[in-house]
Amino acid sequence: MSDPDGDRIAITALTELRAALASHGITLPSLDLHLPSYAASGTRPPLISLGNCNPATAQRLADALGAAR
Repeated sequence: MSDPDGDRIAITALTELRAALASHGITLPSLDLHLPSYAASGTRPPLISLGNCNPATAQRLADALGAAR
């Protein structure tokens, strides 16, 4: 059984990352919790899977991160 606090941390981070990306017009369709680590027992929060994206989305993400420097 996974750690409820760790699950909450991961879900909060996932939600905030989705919102931050959306504020820059970026959507990563595969962005979600990494199911094997979510289902695994342990004390660590589950991983977040960023997934795949096309080159245009990768460039938008790079541009947004570059502007934040």
